[in-house]
This record gives sequence, C-alpha cells and structure tokens, in this order.
Amino acid sequence: MTAIITATRLADELTGAHPPALLDVRWQPSLAKAPGAPSFDGRAAYAARHIPGAVFVDLDRELAAAPGANGRHPLPDLAEFGAAMRRAGVSSDRPVVVYDGGQGWAAARAWWLLRWTGHPDVRVLDGGLPSWEGELSTDSPAPAEGDYRPAPATAGLLDADGAAELARTGVLLDARAGERYRGEVEPVDRVGGHIPGAVSAPTTENVGPDGRFLPAAELKDRFKALGVSEDTEVGVYCGSGVSGAHEVLALAVAGVPAALYVGSWSEWSSDPSRPVAVGADPQ
Repeated sequence: MTAIITATRLADELTGAHPPALLDVRWQPSLAKAPGAPSFDGRAAYAARHIPGAVFVDLDRELAAAPGANGRHPLPDLAEFGAAMRRAGVSSDRPVVVYDGGQGWAAARAWWLLRWTGHPDVRVLDGGLPSWEGELSTDSPAPAEGDYRPAPATAGLLDADGAAELARTGVLLDARAGERYRGEVEPVDRVGGHIPGAVSAPTTENVGPDGRFLPAAELKDRFKALGVSEDTEVGVYCGSGVSGAHEVLALAVAGVPAALYVGSWSEWSSDPSRPVAVGADPQ
C-alpha cells in the first residue's frame, strides 16, 4: 500500500464505486505567519473552496490536545479523536485520503495519527490542494457516521526518554530547519538547539519546488546519507510533532518505518534539566 496518492488517481477514485473518505486538514504553523498578519483560518479557507466531498478537520482541536507540558501539539484524547473521525465519515474498511494547502505537514499529521491508531488504508494527496486540477466546491457535505475506533499501536511513538535513547542507539532525525537545529534562531520555544545525537534532516528537503515528494529512490538515497540503513531503528522529531509527521511520511515513501516523538522540541526544551546541543554536529 502506498502512503501518497496523485491528484489524477484521487479524481478517479472519487468517481468510483467505493470512494475514499476525504479530509481537508488545512493549517499553518504560527511561526510561518508574517509579523502583524492575521492568523490563518483553515475552516474559512475550506469554506471558500475545497475538493468536492471533503470534510474539514481542525488540526489544533481534533488532531492534538491543548498545548501544555507535553508540547504545543500533544496527542489528542483518543476518544475525542475517534469521534471526530467518525463525524468525518471515517470507517475502518473505507480508504481515507487527506490533504492540506500544499505544505503537507498537516495532512501528514492526520495520516500518522490514523495509521498509528490502526487504520489500514490512509494516503496523503501529494502536493496538496494546489495539485488538484478538478472542480472545487463550497458545499459542506454531511457524511454518514463512520465506525472508526482508534486502537493505538505499541510501536511507532516515542517519548522524551525514548527519543534520547534512539539518538544513541539508532538514528534520530530532526525535521526542523537547519538554523533551529543549530540553535542560531528559535522563534517559538524556550531555547534553540537539538537533542544530543540527533541528525539534522529538514523535511523541506524531501520535496521538490512543486511541493510533491521526491521519487522514492531519491528519498532512500537521502536518508541513507543521513545514516539510515535497512537495519536501523529510526525516529523523528520536529518542533511540535507536525512537520516531523511529514518526515515520517517521507520515510514511508522511501520504504523505511520510523517512530515519531510527538512532544518534539516543544516538550524537550521546556524542561531545563534536559541537555541541549548546539551547532552543526549531532553531539
């Protein structure tokens, strides 16, 4: 099963006998907002235009719990997450396709949560909404209630201690921009830098200028150069567990399973007792 889907293939499936549940997860990180600019409103963007049949999912409210000691986007309450997915028409035996505004991070967060909680068939629209060449709609569908019940996996999720251990025994990839990894800037969290032993691997380098993922072979070569081999245990973190999900998705495209540290740097850096490395070297 592939982790991504092209717009052409999605258009075919939406007109088929068994169309997938389609989720619109448009969202932007606050650090991407220009000073003084209004916050991005994903629901308003959805209301203005979306792929026909898509249901809006709010990342901050339905794919994450409230910010706190566990980070800016901690895991959602799974009962509430399941209820939100059922309202969106998600069932265990129905494929799901998720998309966002093109960056891919928010869609990847939805993909990761659904996969980690047991859904067998979830894909991300490669390139997001900008890749869609079909008609757009302003209608809000009312799908039949789904039956999805989250059942979290025992693997695929890291906490702070697990991330620290993996940085020593496997490969822990830091999906943030290089300047944040090096500690040169930190626009959001208490301090800049990275988890000691983590390797800088900006998730923006996994896609081309059009926002689509690089071919699987190129992604595999990229991760190999970062120390990932067939027998390597791999983990990923980012600022708050959103762009890191996009890197996990890129690894999946390359055929590499990886775990996600959801709390990520927003959780790690909030505790002054945890060590912080700066500079280009992992240690």
